[in-house]
Amino acid sequence: MGIDSAVLESYWMPFTANRDFKKHPRMIVGARDHYYQTADGRQAYDAFSGLWTSGLGHCHPKIVEAVQQQVATLDFAMSFQAGHEKAFRLADELSELAPEGFTRCFFTNSGSESVDTALKIVLACHRARGEGQRTCLIGRERGYHGVNFGGMSVGGMSPNRKAFGSSLLPAVDHLPHTHNLEHNAFSKGQPQWGAHLADELERLVALHDGSNIAAVIVEPVAGSTGVLPPPLGYLQRLREICDQHGILLIFDEVITAFGRVGAPFAAQRFGVIPDIITTAKGLTNGVIPMGAVLVRDEVYDSFMQGPGQMIELFHGYTYSGHPVAAAAALATLEVYREEDAFAQARELERHFEQVIHSLDDHPKVIDVRNFGLMGAVEIAPRPGAAGMRGMEMHKKCFWDEDLVIRNGMDVLQFSPFLNSRPEDLTMTFEKIKKVMDRID
Repeated sequence: MGIDSAVLESYWMPFTANRDFKKHPRMIVGARDHYYQTADGRQAYDAFSGLWTSGLGHCHPKIVEAVQQQVATLDFAMSFQAGHEKAFRLADELSELAPEGFTRCFFTNSGSESVDTALKIVLACHRARGEGQRTCLIGRERGYHGVNFGGMSVGGMSPNRKAFGSSLLPAVDHLPHTHNLEHNAFSKGQPQWGAHLADELERLVALHDGSNIAAVIVEPVAGSTGVLPPPLGYLQRLREICDQHGILLIFDEVITAFGRVGAPFAAQRFGVIPDIITTAKGLTNGVIPMGAVLVRDEVYDSFMQGPGQMIELFHGYTYSGHPVAAAAALATLEVYREEDAFAQARELERHFEQVIHSLDDHPKVIDVRNFGLMGAVEIAPRPGAAGMRGMEMHKKCFWDEDLVIRNGMDVLQFSPFLNSRPEDLTMTFEKIKKVMDRID
């Protein structure tokens, strides 16, 4: 099955080298369980479970059925000054799954929207508390928080920022990232070195005055930048410093929530409870776009002042809590429970760690790192051609080995299904080694 080359031209693809892709497009026409069907009739194993999204496998029948029933019953319902049952049920179920004290949930349509919503909530929260001077936001180098202006501003991946120049949010600063090949290369799980980097927040507090800082936002495990697990004690130290200075802590769990690190939320896995959690992706198993922002009760309560008939937060989206998305999310949460998916993921971690670190001694590999069911293999760049080896790995895996992986420059990224079979993970890294042996 092919596609006319002229048809390819209209679609401006996201995060893609469009001219390169359209010369030899890698087209997907179907998906089932752990495999994609390619346009040329092959079954390709998905080693990235969608885009960190589809931990239960593709086209899960229970989720598909829920979407089909919902779209035929209530396709859309206005969410401003009106509501529908499934959005309320979903918020309640998410609160039950979340860490203690998170009983309020605001719905969005993506991780990017969840982050911008969280940033707006913290600014408005401080204002409601009489601390409107708290407008400074602290992100982290190499952090990824989506592509809207708020998330891009607190994010720290330079290629995502440089084309937009000075048109970012003011009053934003960044912590240093924790990636250090000298100290942390080939770590298994959390690195031993690097907790002291959290103390850089104290320097920013001194620079900006802690009374002016609204929030710190970090990914518990940095994902899109190439999987950077937090050093032991790092997140705990951030929480301590935030508490000392009245700063709200946001965990961006768009990737890490819903079993990716063997627990409902990374906050629970690490034992560090933030003030706000952002989610998306695994919320609906990637079937329908949806995100959610969970806030601690005291954050929500800050808004519940003044006349009861007045809007407390002037923010929202046409599709907030969309009924079809809510139906998909409710079905997804039910499958997580029925299949004990988070426990499955936790049990699979050991094997995943073993097979990904089987590449530690490969001459082209300069680092391997993992946490939960998140992993990265960093390969040495070609002199003067950074990213070319990674892209060649992606293409050759797709065409020659029926394997779909993601590369960010020369970092190969892996996000196994929560219910992966161990033998499929073994097969994945045998193929990775085979391709790596062949490339220059």
